[in-house]
Amino acid sequence: MAKKNKGGKKGASTAAVALLKETETPFEIREYEHAEGETSFGLEAAQKLGADPEQVFKTLLIVHDKDFAVAVVPVSGQLNLKAAAHALGWKSASMCDPKIAERRTGYVVGGISPLGQKTPSPTLLDASAEQYRTIMVSGGKRGLDIELSPADLLKLTGGNYAPLRA
Repeated sequence: MAKKNKGGKKGASTAAVALLKETETPFEIREYEHAEGETSFGLEAAQKLGADPEQVFKTLLIVHDKDFAVAVVPVSGQLNLKAAAHALGWKSASMCDPKIAERRTGYVVGGISPLGQKTPSPTLLDASAEQYRTIMVSGGKRGLDIELSPADLLKLTGGNYAPLRA
């Protein structure tokens, strides 16, 4: 069952939540009980929060040579690496090794937030997010999502919209 909680009144303190509070960005914490062993983190979040999987987004780190970027796409779809590379002006892209992604972001896989990353990278948000007043992204740990406007997410990350779905 999802717990709604305006502005993080409970103890869900992560770098992502701290950034939102510090910048006075409107957001809502959405918590759920993460099932141990579950590896479809985004779909689990959508199901347990009773949310449309098109409105819940996963955060993926991609790499080209020594350049990194963040791609944020709906949990219901997959990332088109060619489209992401094109949007970044890269020749190609591949998924970042999970251990490197954890070190760069400061978050664990399944809880990587596009916000408050230890080493920020250029960020792309799938263009489908434009149709929603709010979207949900990981709040920095498994079982914690943040609901905020796509425009605020892009403002805080310095990101851009791009068609990213496969």
